[in-house]
Amino acid sequence: MKFFSSLVFALFSAVALAGSKHPELKEDFCAVPRALKSQTCVSFSVGSGTGCTWMCNYCASQLGTNNYYFTDGVCTYETGGCVGNPQTGKTYTCCAN
Repeated sequence: MKFFSSLVFALFSAVALAGSKHPELKEDFCAVPRALKSQTCVSFSVGSGTGCTWMCNYCASQLGTNNYYFTDGVCTYETGGCVGNPQTGKTYTCCAN
């Protein structure tokens, strides 16, 4: 049993030392969730009479942030609100930054 405990201790020590000798490994693991999160997107189509104000509110609500963009630039935020000219039946995509 003592041999087994020593073996487990040596294994955990080796793993801990390997991580401290290669700090770039920790950064790689941390970078993955950020990269995946930045790819969060929502696609939808709009009907007649739907404007950019509704589309911007929808994207903010679905993505949980006001920091997003439309992949085709259909709507943009300017002083006074969200503006653009969406087309009925076309699929639009907005993605969180």
